[in-house]
Amino acid sequence: MPAYPEPEWPLLVLAVIQVVDAILCIGPAPFVRECLEAVHLPRRMWPLLTPLKLAAAAGLVGGLWVPYFGLVTCAALVAYFLIAIGMHLRARDLGSRLFVNASGMLVLSLATG
Repeated sequence: MPAYPEPEWPLLVLAVIQVVDAILCIGPAPFVRECLEAVHLPRRMWPLLTPLKLAAAAGLVGGLWVPYFGLVTCAALVAYFLIAIGMHLRARDLGSRLFVNASGMLVLSLATG
């Protein structure tokens, strides 16, 4: 019998957000491109974002059956968003991309874990 974490919905919501974010990174969408350029992420790294975010979504869904897998994935997302916040601060990109997007996703990842 699977050992589902309670409640299940936060993992699923965060997984859906990661899938949508992964799709937006294909190309990427104009506002994602602006964000990546603002933090000076090298273009050679942009193609890594979609599989990384899809892997995060898979890890979160896998956490429904293996709770520690979901917890480790949440911890990895926390690390990812801490790095993203650091990149925004270093680039002095102190607008909504920092305070809404990166910080909001950090809070959501912390709350889910």
